[in-house]
Amino acid sequence: MEKRDLYDRDRNLTGKTIYKGEEVPEGSYIVVVLVFIQNSEGKFLIQKRSALKDGKYATTGGHPKSGESSIEGIITEVKEEIGLDIKPEDLTWYYGGKSDADKVFWDDYYTKIDIENIDKLQLQKEEVESVYWFSADEIKDSMKNDTFLKNHYEEFEALEKWLEKKK
Repeated sequence: MEKRDLYDRDRNLTGKTIYKGEEVPEGSYIVVVLVFIQNSEGKFLIQKRSALKDGKYATTGGHPKSGESSIEGIITEVKEEIGLDIKPEDLTWYYGGKSDADKVFWDDYYTKIDIENIDKLQLQKEEVESVYWFSADEIKDSMKNDTFLKNHYEEFEALEKWLEKKK
């Protein structure tokens, strides 16, 4: 069973862990990570989550396992969910925060990679049904149609602002 590290309200490791699916104790937090992968055409690698999850579109993300840093966690999630190897130096942290209500800290990453053939990616079928390249407008349309995971869409909006500032 997968373990997750617990943090205090200032994001210091407490030395305590919980198992995946367990309730986060009061006063404790876990870390959530996600990444938006963009190609040179400006499209984003979006996954259709498995029906077991909710069947919605989203980007790749999850929780670092116990002992992993945030960046190690997103590298692990990308490898597990879509079979893609990403190096730490290819990732840029662009946004993060804390939700007391959800008992989480989150870190959002961005990378620009051209993947020759996404049909050859090894998908974790329990998590991911399929992957697609979506334009920003297709992501927005998917959100309007309630087929995109809401909290991932909010992180996409933060990414768009960040990318705009970089221009």
